Amino acid sequence: MRVLVTGIAGFIGFSLTQKLLARGDTVIGIDCVNDYYDVRLKEARLARLKELGGNRFTFLKADFADMAAVTIALDGLEFERIVHLGAQAGVRYSIENPHAYVQSNLVGHLNMLEIGRHRQVEHMVYASSSSVYGGNEKLPFSVDDRVDHPLSLYAATKKADELMSETYAHLYRLPLTGLRFFTVYGPWGRPDMMMWIFTRKILAGEPIPVFNHGDMYRDFTYIDDIIAGVMACLDNPPPDDGAPKAGGSFKPHRLYNIGNHRSEHLMKVVEILEAECGRKAEVELLPMQPGDVRQSFADIDAIANDLGYQPTTSIDVGVPNFVAWYKQYHGL
Repeated sequence: MRVLVTGIAGFIGFSLTQKLLARGDTVIGIDCVNDYYDVRLKEARLARLKELGGNRFTFLKADFADMAAVTIALDGLEFERIVHLGAQAGVRYSIENPHAYVQSNLVGHLNMLEIGRHRQVEHMVYASSSSVYGGNEKLPFSVDDRVDHPLSLYAATKKADELMSETYAHLYRLPLTGLRFFTVYGPWGRPDMMMWIFTRKILAGEPIPVFNHGDMYRDFTYIDDIIAGVMACLDNPPPDDGAPKAGGSFKPHRLYNIGNHRSEHLMKVVEILEAECGRKAEVELLPMQPGDVRQSFADIDAIANDLGYQPTTSIDVGVPNFVAWYKQYHGL
């Protein structure tokens, strides 16, 4: 299979592409390699993919929010399926830089829908986010729940992407699957995310910022489980059969939560990090940040019933795996 992957230098894009190449697929990767976080990490990921993929891997440095540039970059290249993972990430950053989100997450998503439509691809899988659930109090979060009250612009752009996708599934019968990821972590992760920040600060003897005074719960989902879910979706396009789909659509458009189906207390993760780092954390208790939520918890019944998805990695296994990788990557 020939797959176009956006955001290929990012955490999930890189991890997915490793698995696609390992099973023999051909991958075209797009990324603008921006400096939202350390470019050297992104370049290290890309170097690893080039080594793994050989002539089955093509990297295009392009911004998918620039339709003219991405059209030129893709000219003459063939692919059957798209996994659109590229986006401007981060709930907190969206409060400081709203325009970056409109360009990347709205214009960029529309561009990928247009490419999928005109190339008549068999399926486009795209990244939504658990942040679309906003301040919903019903737990666990289900794809059948209403998601009309986002708490950040990032969440609003992801909800808008789901709506645009529903329109394209209706107008052009383009098979689409949107994935609401829950707190992804693991080796090769993102430096702007909690697991990396806490590990770095604990090892350096610096205080860790713990929001809402530690009263936070997250459905921490290990990268291997995330990728297993993405690949199961990629391989199973929604049929255009008029039957109701996960998320409520009658078009060829599904929505799934991909989570670990366990809402873990933040301080439990801190305890595991302390054990793996070999030192106690100095904790700085802070109020809740704007745009943040107290708890996330994924109902994964839809993807489990449709595709047999079952996460297998607990934080007791996943967090030590991350810390071991972090130490190795930094030569510690």
